[in-house]
Order: sequence, then C-alpha cells, then structure tokens
Amino acid sequence: MNRNAEFDLVVYGATGFTGRLVAEYLAERYRDGSVKWAMAGRSADKLAAVRDEVGAPKTTALVVADVGDVGSLRAMARRAKAIVTTVGPYQLYGSDLVAVCADTGTDYLDLTGEPNWMAAMIGQHETRAKASGARILFSCGFDSIPFELGVWFVQELAKQKLGHTVPRVKGRLRAMRGGLSGGTAASGRATMAAIQKDPSLMALMFSPFALTPGFQGPEQPNGNEKMVDPDLGAEVGPFMMAAINTKNVHRSNFLMGHPYGKDFQYDEMTVLGPGGGAPEFSLDTANTPQPGEGPSKKERDEGFYDVLFIGIDKDGRTVRCAVKGDRDPGYGSTSKILAEAGICLVKDCADVPGGIWVPGAAMKGKLVDRLNANAGVTFTEES
Repeated sequence: MNRNAEFDLVVYGATGFTGRLVAEYLAERYRDGSVKWAMAGRSADKLAAVRDEVGAPKTTALVVADVGDVGSLRAMARRAKAIVTTVGPYQLYGSDLVAVCADTGTDYLDLTGEPNWMAAMIGQHETRAKASGARILFSCGFDSIPFELGVWFVQELAKQKLGHTVPRVKGRLRAMRGGLSGGTAASGRATMAAIQKDPSLMALMFSPFALTPGFQGPEQPNGNEKMVDPDLGAEVGPFMMAAINTKNVHRSNFLMGHPYGKDFQYDEMTVLGPGGGAPEFSLDTANTPQPGEGPSKKERDEGFYDVLFIGIDKDGRTVRCAVKGDRDPGYGSTSKILAEAGICLVKDCADVPGGIWVPGAAMKGKLVDRLNANAGVTFTEES
C-alpha cells in the first residue's frame, strides 16, 4: 500500500462533469484540510480553471496525467494513496490505470458498471494487487454501493432480529428522480460494441455470477417480467441497473466468504405506476447526455432515490430497510458516494488487504456510517 504518499486522494478526470462534482464536494466538505487531495487531468490550464470555478483553495495541487501516457499515470499513482477516477468508459480508458495501481500498491476507485471489463481486470490483476497491497474497488457510485450495502445492511438486521442471515433478498426501487449520467450511457454503448466484437461476452452479461470466479450459485429469480410483488402489494418491472448490481452483490457475498449462504438469491426490480420506480432509459436516444454533460445544479439538488430491501427467511419472516439518497443518482449522489468511499478506504480501512474488491465487502459498516454522516445517503430499518 502507498501509505506514505503525498495525497490521500487524487481525483482523476477532474475537468469532466462528474469529476468536477467530486472536486467540488471535496472542496466544500473538507475545507478544513483533513483530507489531502489533488486534481488530475490532461490539461493544467483546464484543471486550474475548474479549481477556481468549484471554489477549491488555490493551493490545491494539479497533476497532469493522460490515459495515452502510461508514464504520467505511474507518476500520478506514486503520489497518491488512492486514485479516484471518473475517466470512462473504463474498458476504453481505464485498463492501464488499473494495471499501474496494482503494480505500485496504490488504491483505485471508479464508477464502472462494465462487467465484461471488470471480469477481465479481475483475471489480469488480482494476484498483483494482492501482492502489492493495492485495493482496487470497482462500482463506487449509484451502481452499486446503495444496493450492495443495502443488502449488507438488511442482512445485519436479519442477524439482529432473526438470529442469522437470510437466503433471499429483494431490492425494489420505489422512487427516483434524475437520470443516467452521460458516462453510464457511454459505458453501455461501449459494452454493446464489445459484445458485437466478441459474442461470447453475452453469457457473462447474463450471468449473476460473472464476477465470482470458480463459484456458480443457484438459479436466481427472474426480474425481467412484470409481476405483482406479494411483499409490496404493487406491480414491479425490470430495473436496468440490476444487470450490474446483482453481479456486485454476489461478488460481495463471495469475497466475504458467503455469509449470506452459498444458496443466496437476490433480484432487483422497480415499482411501476404513478410516482414509482425509475423512468425508462435508452442508450441510443439523442436525448441521452454525452460524457461531460449532465443536469443543472437545480436538477441535481431536486433529485433523489428510495430503494427498499426485503430480507426473507426460510420460514417467511421478513426484515426491511430503506436506502435513500438526497440528490439525483447519476451525478449529485454518485459524486458524494465516490468521494466518501475513497476517504473511507484510506482513512478507516488500513486493515483491508490488497486485491480487487467491491466497496461494501471491503468497508461494510464503516462506509455506511460515512455515507449516513456526510453523503446524504441514509440506511434505516422499516417495520
């Protein structure tokens, strides 16, 4: 691990839309200097302009690094305990940085929802990350931290209330305002292009256990058909983020040694009807934001989400919790979650060994506490 590095965090991609929001959050929330952070990107002039626009101190360090120059990535990584990167699609622009961080022992956090790329990175770099002490954390935004930690939290409730974890959890998006980020849409397009080049990736995309090498769990509930959910008394339908979130939840269980059981079943759906669930999205529409674009501050501030998790025991008893975010999921909430995940990893989790992790499995309740305290993401029991 890069414990003696100059910076706690380097925000790579700080001149992009989401990276700028991460920098703005750090400038506002950690003005006291308790987190030593820097901004990184391709252009020193653009970095300086964004630093001034977001109100960061003039003393905020600026680091020039470019995905096309591995030497610059290595120099950046050596100065940081953790790199927080918003430069995606990661299958196009992230592979060299993962390799550099795994090699230098630098922690790495991103926002990827690209399981084909994640599976490749696990295969290529997990052994090296374990040796160097680098903690590589994928999916540190709306996909998939509220979902992965929502399952962890409801399982902790099950242990308290029922005396053990439960073999079945449902995730149900009850309400949301706000949309996909341009980066998420671009990642989806890149993934579809990768599948067209290599059709064998399609099986990986459909497998809930694509990120659990050597482990294949039981058949999972089908979340692709509309139905009335008896535990909600409401109609539910497919949720587009389920394809990545379910994989991360199963990897979380896998990395922790299967505390939810090897027969664990999990699905995600969205509540349908007036005021419920998620709006429809398409990756092909002209209305999809491009990378670097996004909603106004007013739209971000008025956004929110509300996800219910229902843990179901073998005898039918249930426990429930809600995970709620106070900003739009794709930008306002994601930028705060990513920043706090990076801080939590560096400040609170020195005991977590190197390897390729999912954030909930690595940080568990420590990250729940940070998100509750700082990021406007709440985890609460429901009766």
